[in-house]
Amino acid sequence: MNLCIHGHFYQPPREDPISDYIPAEIGAEPFNNWNEKILAECYEPNALAGNFGKISFNIGPTLFRWMWDYKPEVAQMIVDQERANFNKYGVGNGMAQSYNHTILPLASLRDKVTQVRWGIEEFVFRFDHMPEGMWLPEAGVDLETLCVLSDQGLKFVILAPWQVEAIDDSPGPYLIDLPDGRDPFVVFPYRRDLSTMVSFVPSSTENGKRFVSLVRDNLAARPDRLNIIASDGELYGHHQKFRNHFLSYVLNLVESETDLHWTYPGLWLRENEVTARANLVSPSSWSCFHGVDRWARECSCTHGADWKKPQFIAMKATADWLDEVYYSAAIRLVSDPWELRNRTIKVLNGEKNVHEISEDLVFSSLSAGEVEYLEILLKAQYARQRMFTSCGWFFEEFHRIEPQNNIANAAYAVWLTEKITGMEPKANILKLFGDVYSNKTGLRGDTVFTQTLIRAKNET
Repeated sequence: MNLCIHGHFYQPPREDPISDYIPAEIGAEPFNNWNEKILAECYEPNALAGNFGKISFNIGPTLFRWMWDYKPEVAQMIVDQERANFNKYGVGNGMAQSYNHTILPLASLRDKVTQVRWGIEEFVFRFDHMPEGMWLPEAGVDLETLCVLSDQGLKFVILAPWQVEAIDDSPGPYLIDLPDGRDPFVVFPYRRDLSTMVSFVPSSTENGKRFVSLVRDNLAARPDRLNIIASDGELYGHHQKFRNHFLSYVLNLVESETDLHWTYPGLWLRENEVTARANLVSPSSWSCFHGVDRWARECSCTHGADWKKPQFIAMKATADWLDEVYYSAAIRLVSDPWELRNRTIKVLNGEKNVHEISEDLVFSSLSAGEVEYLEILLKAQYARQRMFTSCGWFFEEFHRIEPQNNIANAAYAVWLTEKITGMEPKANILKLFGDVYSNKTGLRGDTVFTQTLIRAKNET
């Protein structure tokens, strides 16, 4: 019986948009911030136990980037464990993730491509091989997203079982037909019963031996099926204390069982053929039963969060203005401004500079001033991508760091664009942010936006 635990390891970006520094955070004591706390409680002990070599996993690119700077020895252990599988089987157990945790069904096609390409490039840069699958933020998916993944050479995703509708009685995995001559795309639905139990019933993971016995009893003996338990990776040691030990015990115990076998999607696909077909529920996600409403408007997942819709509208209007100005400014120097933006990940990773990624796109040799001009435009576009980090709409209350950081990134992107081009944002943008406010504290979105603009002008 084939088993797989998938861990989605991710933290909302905590860096201040202007300084790129994570401030001290209340509740993270004795650590400076939550990234450091969760690393000590979850990422490091699981890496030391070798668990990243035995599960399927993804790590948010912005989180992994921070980890490489803060504690590179832990990041290197994770890479080494994944690479051992790749060297042994020709396919690794790590999955890429789209870069800024944007809800892709709500993004434009152009942004989907950027997020997916950045996620793939980041994975290759860290793990030194091409990923075969991608974890979609909040498992948010639509057909256009799968088309982008396919166009970029990816083969599969993991989704919730309610995100696909089987054409026959097969339990999956499934092939999803894609338009315009593309090959069908593979979707692995995870086991809802086991995933819910692990994630939301702490008593079920108190005893590893009992858990394995329960898994065996709950699963039909289907050797051709991959039974995936999908979970928030931070559950193992952070959200639930000592569950990193549970994970180690279960992973090692199953290795001694003759009827159970740990594997992962990429390896399973090397050894098995997918023939069952399904239709995609589009758009959909794993954490909102209203499609992807949670990240664009109020729904019963976060009842009373009536600030979400005006924030989404304000952000889209800001993004449209930023893109319009970026394109009109960059097209004077390069033939394809959007391809240039897609290549910016190599600058973020320190692999190349702006002059190098633009060499085959420029109309003529760039002066030092023109290179600096593009650098600032692209820096603004990076902040513009951070505007749509999903965490900014996940919770009920606006008076949290996540939605405020999203607006601060919007303001910083506007400031950089205005600074380098002299173009002022459309008059209605600030007014739109005025419609975003907290019913509990009265904090308004235009206050956050304006305060960030003032800081940016004084500090940069």
